[in-house]
Amino acid sequence: MELCLAARAGTTAAACRRRAPTTTGVPKKKRHGGGTVRVRCAATAPMGEKTEYRDGPLERAFMGLFARKMEKYAAKKPAAQAKEERAVWEWDYESFVDVSRRVMLGRTRAQQQQAVREVLLSMLPPGAPAQFRRLFPPTRWACEFNAALTVPFFRWLVGPSEVVEVEVGGVRQRSGVRIEKCRYLESSGCVGMCVNMCKVPTQDFFTNEFGLPLTMNPNFEDMSCEMIYGQVPPPLEEDPASKQACYPSLCSMSTPSAPACPKLQ
Repeated sequence: MELCLAARAGTTAAACRRRAPTTTGVPKKKRHGGGTVRVRCAATAPMGEKTEYRDGPLERAFMGLFARKMEKYAAKKPAAQAKEERAVWEWDYESFVDVSRRVMLGRTRAQQQQAVREVLLSMLPPGAPAQFRRLFPPTRWACEFNAALTVPFFRWLVGPSEVVEVEVGGVRQRSGVRIEKCRYLESSGCVGMCVNMCKVPTQDFFTNEFGLPLTMNPNFEDMSCEMIYGQVPPPLEEDPASKQACYPSLCSMSTPSAPACPKLQ
């Protein structure tokens, strides 16, 4: 069911790209000193402004599927804030991010990453990682194929992206994906969530569970991100992302005085 929804969500995103208007002349409205750019799905707002996505039922259903799986690991909301259980298509992106934030509470960096790994495994049928390894050994073709799939299938999660040429082992190949402005980072405003709940678990899942190396390089200056299929990720201690400071004006859990986000320690 999850894979079927992913395929349908990808088809919807592709169709949306074909009919979406450009952002020329799209109205902006000021919010908290910045602004919001309303888009259907074709473009993102510049740094300092927030993109407002118009998600359809399938995108919301995918958010709901992930959020429901993550609720198992999330800190419970106070009774006054708790809501009745919603259908998967009734979720929105902010609710999905809220669940992610509650998964972080009371957990170490390693525990957060392990929770995401278990959620990802729970989304797959039994034996899926082994089957993936058989279908997609770490060849140039497999890397380029997965890069191409990432653009439509992950659009609901990270926003618009495109396949780009990268160098892997001295070979130029189209196994890179450039995310224009990561929706997850933009919505959460949290460096720790980006690294612990997305970057590291995703790298680890593809590299160790699927056997297809993946490195993700977030750019915290403009919230873009580069994914490189076929490139083995460095240890986190050697990764520049592990030394990134908080966004003091964006993250409600930030520690402005710390040289690096405390959640990365």
